[in-house]
Amino acid sequence: MSESSLTREQKIELYYWMCLTRIFDDMMVAYWKQGKGLGGTFSQRGHEAISVGSAYALEPDDVVAPMHRDLGCYLLRGITPRRIFANLLGKATGVSRGRDANLHGMGDLNHNIIGYISHLPQSLPVTVGVAMSFRYRNEPRVAMTYVGDGSSSAGLFHESLNLASVHKAPVVVIVENNQYAYSTPLHQQMNIQDIAIRAAGYGIPGVVVDGNDVEAVYAATKEAVDRARRGEGPTLIECKTMRMLGHAIHDGAEYVPRELLAEWEAKNPVLRFEQRLLAEGLVDQAEIDEIRQRCQVEVADAIEFAEQSPYPDPETLEEGVYAP
Repeated sequence: MSESSLTREQKIELYYWMCLTRIFDDMMVAYWKQGKGLGGTFSQRGHEAISVGSAYALEPDDVVAPMHRDLGCYLLRGITPRRIFANLLGKATGVSRGRDANLHGMGDLNHNIIGYISHLPQSLPVTVGVAMSFRYRNEPRVAMTYVGDGSSSAGLFHESLNLASVHKAPVVVIVENNQYAYSTPLHQQMNIQDIAIRAAGYGIPGVVVDGNDVEAVYAATKEAVDRARRGEGPTLIECKTMRMLGHAIHDGAEYVPRELLAEWEAKNPVLRFEQRLLAEGLVDQAEIDEIRQRCQVEVADAIEFAEQSPYPDPETLEEGVYAP
């Protein structure tokens, strides 16, 4: 699958989802800086091309387990901005019905989304299990999940990949290499340049891709998804990017060199794709402005909906709680 296989309409659709993700993220961060947020806030800035490009490669029946920096995936798979912002404010109309004021736990199996399981890579063995169930039932479906660079050094990461490889589970694992595991830089985490080479230890393909290029992410993921659907097993995709803000809103990330941030800001995935679309003559500035305006209206509507939504009724506290 080459990048050129995307039609003009598909490329514009990718831009729309990235734009919506960026504007939603900007407003989410601004909201919390005003002291209006309830839970933790994890900015997506710099990760838009990864979450959108990879999720775009899936079919509706496939299952995905996003993490806390994959807002674009949640949106693209069908969870509305209204429900997500209401979730962030702990409102009854949110995805978790006010049980969680965060991007954590935003699962909705109606959209084939498994809620994020903190810490990383706890979602990985669950996703491998889902993929193995598809194989046992001979269903042509694929499961995909995301982990960070730091979690690729955890034992569970390696155990899961080994099991997935042995059983040829139809699973795609995206490593979002954003250079920092909280405050620990990559060179203090591991003695390798490319995390993707770890795939060789399990006999599966390992692919390195520019994580700020949405078409490149889509192309790599589509190839991996097609491979998994053919029964050829898992693929590990390392998307190199940069976390442009702190681990969460409370973290000023003073430990990150300003020069490094400036270097990656020049690779801004949303602006970069916008400039490519304009350069290729696929859109004009008026169309870009119309998409941005549409996204701003959607996010403003989501915020108003969330603010006006009620908090959960205390009488419902025990609903949705399960005990063994």
